[in-house]
Amino acid sequence: MSRPVTLFTGQWADLPLATLAEKAAAWGYDGLELACWGDHFEVDKALAQDGYVQGRHDLLARFGLKCYAISNHLVGQCVSDPIDARHQSIVPGRIWGDGDPAGVQARAAEEMANTARAARLFGVEVVNGFTGSPVWHMLYFFPPTSPALIDAGYARFADQWRPILDVFQQQGVRFALEVHPTEIAYDIYTAEKTLAALDGHPAFGFNFDPSHFQHQLFDPVNFIRRFPERIFHVHIKDTKVRLNGSSSILSSHLPFGDDRRGWDFVSPGHGDVHFEGIIRALNRIGYAGPLSVEWEDSGMDREHGAAESARLVKQWDFKPSSVAFDAAFEK
Repeated sequence: MSRPVTLFTGQWADLPLATLAEKAAAWGYDGLELACWGDHFEVDKALAQDGYVQGRHDLLARFGLKCYAISNHLVGQCVSDPIDARHQSIVPGRIWGDGDPAGVQARAAEEMANTARAARLFGVEVVNGFTGSPVWHMLYFFPPTSPALIDAGYARFADQWRPILDVFQQQGVRFALEVHPTEIAYDIYTAEKTLAALDGHPAFGFNFDPSHFQHQLFDPVNFIRRFPERIFHVHIKDTKVRLNGSSSILSSHLPFGDDRRGWDFVSPGHGDVHFEGIIRALNRIGYAGPLSVEWEDSGMDREHGAAESARLVKQWDFKPSSVAFDAAFEK
């Protein structure tokens, strides 16, 4: 199948794209999944500046790289989240404006629609991202939370995202939600509820990232089995669960990298994710898109980890068999 192995640039936005592209090519990547922050892919410039889109292509081509998807996680988070001071640090000033929550959400929604338009100009068919969630803060069901409150939150999410998804559909681009704690969908059941709220909108699917399932203690392969037609993109990321009798799966308000946490992200191959099972499941559903390394590991040098990850993912990926292994036994 020889799926392309790409590097998601979101965690590298402190580097100019040209610098990162040169490094990624040397590490053995086939392409980059461009984040819509830093200078990697700027939606406003893509729509307003002649030559910007071609310039991105030319820069990648200089290093023998391609782009199969762009990602706008940070702005997408602001569409359906209850907005607070934390969001100011993740969006451009033109999206934050005066910080009025309704205004932030409206500007974020327009930016996500514009991301679909920019993706069409750039020639990619998938935009990965977050949605935010009106109900995540109700996770524990105390104070008492009624089903009606949760249903109202999903309805609000659908009202906010359906017009955006209509633009995606018009542009021939698909939106892939990275199913993730703090999002409207964070596991199998909430993903089902999200699809139902959107009436199965054809432009909406998932960016499959097994790391977010592993530390929730359910098998990532089951997600692929449940949504074979909605896996629009795949992240390769790993996590290590470290429940030791004192640590909590809720992570105890401890920052990433603190060894007291009950789990933490680690470089691919250094955690608990069973990548062979994932490759087999992706083969079964006929997924032929990129395997995009989202590199996060607070305990490892990132350049060492990114180079190692490119090698490992290419070793892990394999084609499905075209024959039954016992066919040769027949006379």
